[in-house]
Amino acid sequence: MSVRRTIGTLVLTPSLVLSGALLPQAASAGVSMDKAKVLSADPVYRTVSVSVPREQCSLVEEAVPSAPRYRSYTGPILGAIIGGAIGNAVGHGKTNKKVGTAVGAVLGGSIGRDIQRRSEQSRYDDYGYQDVRFETREVCRTVYDVEEHEEFDGYDVTYRYAGETFTTRMDHDPGRFLTVRVHVTPV
Repeated sequence: MSVRRTIGTLVLTPSLVLSGALLPQAASAGVSMDKAKVLSADPVYRTVSVSVPREQCSLVEEAVPSAPRYRSYTGPILGAIIGGAIGNAVGHGKTNKKVGTAVGAVLGGSIGRDIQRRSEQSRYDDYGYQDVRFETREVCRTVYDVEEHEEFDGYDVTYRYAGETFTTRMDHDPGRFLTVRVHVTPV
């Protein structure tokens, strides 16, 4: 009578044996540890992009309206005085002189105001634009530069166990051999 044994699927996972106490426990659950030959361990890097803020400044010329001039009331006052004097001189009789003075003062004040207004409007050109001057000022804004650098991401490890080749990513170089967990289950 021959006894035939069937061994199920073979499952491999790379791991480090941290303590010898794992082996007896793993063996009782159909899991054991073994060594696999490392064929290659290639370092892997990834590109990381970082936005770095910086201040960028430039000189800009800006049109600035001319500063408003001091408003003087000399024109209307002087016009009122001159107009009042002329009205007084032109008027005949006491009542007419009073009326002439009042009318002359009002007309003279109005004429004085108009003359002063024309003087102020000379600050505008023929097209109605106000005289301007140009100032240079510094304008700054935040811009972002993208800086890229390589960061270590681990090792792509290729190893051979039981005639088959496997690949995994590890955070360290395993050296010449890799401890693997072998899990055997019946089919």
